[in-house]
Amino acid sequence: MTQISPALQLMIDTMAEAKKLGVIRSNITDHILNGTTVNVKGRDLIHFANCGYLGIELDPRLRTAAIDAINRYGVCFSCSRTYLESQMYGILEEKLEQIFSKPVLVAPTTSLGHISWIPNAVSKADVIIMDQQVHRSVQNACMIAKGLGTTVELVRHNRIDLLEERIIELSKKYQKVWYMADGVYSMFGDTAPMQELYDLLDKYEQFHLYVDDAHGMSWAGENGKGFALSQVSYFHDKLCLITSLAKGYGVNGAAMVFANEMQKALIRTTGSTLIFSGPLAPVMLASAIASADIHLSNEIYEKQQTLHHNMQFFVDTANQLHLPIVRQDISPIAFIGTGPNPIDGLEIASDLQKDGYFVNASSYPIVPLKNAGIRITINTVHTEAAITGLLSSIKKRLDAKGIVKDEVMKAFTPKELAKM
Repeated sequence: MTQISPALQLMIDTMAEAKKLGVIRSNITDHILNGTTVNVKGRDLIHFANCGYLGIELDPRLRTAAIDAINRYGVCFSCSRTYLESQMYGILEEKLEQIFSKPVLVAPTTSLGHISWIPNAVSKADVIIMDQQVHRSVQNACMIAKGLGTTVELVRHNRIDLLEERIIELSKKYQKVWYMADGVYSMFGDTAPMQELYDLLDKYEQFHLYVDDAHGMSWAGENGKGFALSQVSYFHDKLCLITSLAKGYGVNGAAMVFANEMQKALIRTTGSTLIFSGPLAPVMLASAIASADIHLSNEIYEKQQTLHHNMQFFVDTANQLHLPIVRQDISPIAFIGTGPNPIDGLEIASDLQKDGYFVNASSYPIVPLKNAGIRITINTVHTEAAITGLLSSIKKRLDAKGIVKDEVMKAFTPKELAKM
């Protein structure tokens, strides 16, 4: 009989309880989505787990473009881009290059983009330093690079002082020192210190930066080019940037943004998932072009302004209610801790459904054992009343369990998070 480790058994038991409570693997039963609510088990719940931060995915212009593409091209064009590709790829990439003012390749997903990019950008002569909380999809691509001979190590989250120490030491042995980071970290919603990272790029010749800005796209920056680039004044020649089109941008796919045409040509030619994986469907390419037109208009700034108001209102209200909000960064992702018992967080998320709200329950193994909580995404469609109602309900549920902010926050200190 196969032996199961205590950690694996805990994971199995926790996920089973989460399923039982209806907070994971739930089906939505809506016949038509409105962007504001989802119907789960016959109950309309205000949707606070949607990563379509600006509501663009339901924009009529994207729907019209998608329908036209289906009528003209069908739902799938099944051929490797190496041989044939839809002309819409070129149209989309040209518009994305207007947004980023840099060469762009479109990939099916950010995960597949990482796999095409990272193993080809680094070599055996290089070393990769992964931020402790960089997205799992980046880590997976780094493990492929490791299998090809590249040295990989971790550094504590957002600790620029420790990163600099490693740059100095590793530069003595390796040709390039790569740091892998997120622009906006997908669980706690905190952000990369982009200007400090740029300072290191200028200070150390061998230092290179790879940023996954999947959760930063659209809601920040000129033409919605993302949070990471909104924090700096130019695109550094030692920066590699990839971002998702499947969140704030409103469609499926990813944009790989390069410092120069030579880098683009290299990855276009050698990137395994660009050669072998399925291309984006015509419906996605057409709707992505329609979204690009929105990004290239002043309308994107109106949407950004609405979301920024909601993000600030959320943080202010959470603080007024003395809730254990883990990070104060103004981003569309917020995390409210629920204490060291992972079941408490699952039960609170389930109870919130009874109050009319759907949120992401986050517990082990998604987060470290003592860092359970409620992950909330904030959208343009949310009203102040909905935000206040959700946070008041969370407060009520925490109080009912005797969960106190100061005790919860002890598990989220940098020292404790370093143990994850």
